[in-house]
Amino acid sequence: MCAAVDTHLTDPTPAIGAEPDTAQRLVVVGDVLLDRDITGTANRLSPEAPVPILSGAQTAHRPGGAGLAAVLAAREPGWRVTLVCGIGQDEPGAQLRALLDETGVEVIDLATSGTTPVKTRVRAADRTLLRFDTDTDLVPLGPLPDPVRTRLAEAAAVLVCDYGRGITSHDELRQALASAAADRPLVWDPHPKGTAPVPGTTLAVPNTDEALHFSGHPGPRDLAGDTARAVQLLAAWPVKQVAVTRGRDGAVLVADADGHPLAIPARRAAGDTCGAGDQLAVTTAVTLAAGRLPSHAMAVAVEAATGYVEAGGPASLTAPPAPGRTDPLELTARVRARGGKVVGAGGCFDLLHAGHLSLLEQARRLGDALIVCINSDTSVRRLKGEDRPVVGERERAALLAALDSVIVVGEDTPERVLAELRPDLWVKGGDYSGRRIAEADLVENWGGEVVTVPFLEGHSTTTRIHHVAQQADAR
Repeated sequence: MCAAVDTHLTDPTPAIGAEPDTAQRLVVVGDVLLDRDITGTANRLSPEAPVPILSGAQTAHRPGGAGLAAVLAAREPGWRVTLVCGIGQDEPGAQLRALLDETGVEVIDLATSGTTPVKTRVRAADRTLLRFDTDTDLVPLGPLPDPVRTRLAEAAAVLVCDYGRGITSHDELRQALASAAADRPLVWDPHPKGTAPVPGTTLAVPNTDEALHFSGHPGPRDLAGDTARAVQLLAAWPVKQVAVTRGRDGAVLVADADGHPLAIPARRAAGDTCGAGDQLAVTTAVTLAAGRLPSHAMAVAVEAATGYVEAGGPASLTAPPAPGRTDPLELTARVRARGGKVVGAGGCFDLLHAGHLSLLEQARRLGDALIVCINSDTSVRRLKGEDRPVVGERERAALLAALDSVIVVGEDTPERVLAELRPDLWVKGGDYSGRRIAEADLVENWGGEVVTVPFLEGHSTTTRIHHVAQQADAR
């Protein structure tokens, strides 16, 4: 599977009050630290003690805690990220700030002094052999500056990543967060050494250990036990809903103590899980900001966290896309290198239905890899009208992600993408039969072929939308 979206990192955040585009604001509040990974090869034991010898070690640094959540959020297309935190005034703190600046995250630092905690992992063969943390006192925090209130007022969503180092006990900040929660989604990721969520929190997302700590419920660490803990926390905390995240088992969401819990299973994924909870929390916040229900947001977030682990966890922040998974050009080259045939198909794919699936299944059978180009939301509006699309480009891409690769394109016809991919076959539905397809000349320039496949009668997105509208009017 390869699900590639034509997006890029957001530009560095401009000065407060100067927003030149329509990007939405996400405010991340939480404790930060510096993460250090020492990675090498361990293929023999020391003669001095039964411990592995690490050779060829390399060291990498990255923001940790709420800093990692902010970096992950900055990779979301269409979002500007502000991180409210406390960074120690020392060398690790300076390094942490520089790393955050590189990703375009705006930092509002509440610290007045102090040292920055550092978490070091020694790793080999994708496994952690040893972890050691620096012991530091809590960073002293000053009064809440006005820019924090400004950014919270602008925010489309707020995410609190509590790592138990004191920022969520800041009285002025808690009051500002409670005010922000009144009219925008606020997601709270708690910590056993931290505080309870502020009143009005949309969704709290403790993991099993955190839920056990806060609820005191001693039940088994299974679905029933986590559900019971979520019910207790829903009653104890001033939050609207609670989702207990369950690692490789997904999550369980409780919205009403008397209702049925929503169990959200996860696909099995092997890899470095460091930061998976942050990815889940970030995805939950931005999905809620899009107007989705918490049930939908949690389902999307569990899948995003799984994908993050599959991609290598924190290593994916600096590593190039994995071959054949996220880069359609790489997939195309790999298929051609082994003598395979690349098939392309395109369309809006709004309200995915059986007709679309018929087209894509037939197209996939014509070659060895299928790359689907879907029109962006802006392009669909130009082609279909201002009331379209019904389903946004991110969700349409996700629905098609089980195919080999998906690209979102801004053009009405994907000439630029086709020129890069040069598919051997370009496939359209049979409703195009009898007329020349706009991009045919381009495809034929490199020896490619344009074909149509049988159209499944009675399945049209426009017809379906009209039918639904008529039913609504009849009511």
